Amino acid sequence: MSESELMKTIAAGYRKILGGSLVGIYVHGSLAFGCYRREVSDLDFLAVVTDPPSDDARIRMIRLLLELERYAPEKGFEMSVVLEKYCRNFVYPTPYELHYSITHRKSAMRDIAAYCEGMRGTDKDLAAHFSVTRAVGYPICGPAVTELFGEVPREAYIDSMLYEVENAAEEIEASPVYLTLNLCRVLAYLTDGAILSKEGGGTWGLAKLPARWHTAIRAALDAYAGKNAEFPADLRDFAAWMLGEIRGAV
Repeated sequence: MSESELMKTIAAGYRKILGGSLVGIYVHGSLAFGCYRREVSDLDFLAVVTDPPSDDARIRMIRLLLELERYAPEKGFEMSVVLEKYCRNFVYPTPYELHYSITHRKSAMRDIAAYCEGMRGTDKDLAAHFSVTRAVGYPICGPAVTELFGEVPREAYIDSMLYEVENAAEEIEASPVYLTLNLCRVLAYLTDGAILSKEGGGTWGLAKLPARWHTAIRAALDAYAGKNAEFPADLRDFAAWMLGEIRGAV
């Protein structure tokens, strides 16, 4: 099943589960940016609803994703259910009604009712997801992005991105691809105002950052492209330098 077919299957399933409460399904992330790679990417999407789903609907929504994961990329789905009113009039941190990603698979499979009951709250990441949706996202069903998603304040988008990289100096050796490329795209936004994918962030870094860091950035881009990559020993130094540049640009 192709990614397009998979997303259409999810949209049809959610329409059946939610009925008229479903406003639309919106793709963001690497698929929307055009740099999706099945081996290293996940399928990112927002499900926008008029009202909070019932307990039964929440269970059925997660169960559908679990059933379809065999057709999904290796990293699976990343899905958030959000209310229409917060898409139109942004709130930060943004409330969500339900969330799922592959990191939660075991919890969802162990006790899906308990998982669905606990998986609601607020999420700073949604500021970035909404911003990317406004920039490059598209609907599988529902109104156009420009008709539904209001402006995300710059300070909320920045805070959302900083939240993702604030511990990069300590964590980059464990997640070298994710953090190397994310650090680049955060600085790209702060200096150039560009909303980029991870791949785009790495490309920007090679063009704009000092040559001493190019080995790390190229390794991250190679790994992201599914190639063998060897990261340099100075990853922590790179992260510390980038965080200094980011703080100076905020």
